Amino acid sequence: MNSRAMIDQRFTTPAPAVRVTAEDMARLRTIVERHLEGSRAAAAEQLELELDRAVVVSQDQIPPDVVTMRSRILFEDLDTGRRREATLVYPDEANIDQSMVSILAPVGQAVLGLKVGDVIEWPLPNARLARLRIMEVLYQPEAAGDLHL
Repeated sequence: MNSRAMIDQRFTTPAPAVRVTAEDMARLRTIVERHLEGSRAAAAEQLELELDRAVVVSQDQIPPDVVTMRSRILFEDLDTGRRREATLVYPDEANIDQSMVSILAPVGQAVLGLKVGDVIEWPLPNARLARLRIMEVLYQPEAAGDLHL
């Protein structure tokens, strides 16, 4: 059973809508294909499930409060109260020391396509289920006019 199905069975709160730009969708589908074999296969499969349920939006129509690739966000773990800033990046750009979180990481997959105020319940390593809330989109490439990123 996949992680989303486990969440849906354990909790009654429906998962929030996921919005992804057409450009991000194309790049992310390539990431999935590249990683379906090997050590990141499970993460690639989970990302594929999220992409399958995503609504595709053009870059000029994506609301500025939606987490897109390379967005810098502030989110809160509702169970611990810990707030954290992170930039959502492609796997080869990930750098935990710089708070650059890979789309293949559990937190990266959890926040993709959410909007400010959305809460998602998501499995993390060590069998912990996190409840994460998007507090603020500090930078979104599309809103900033950085459409080439």
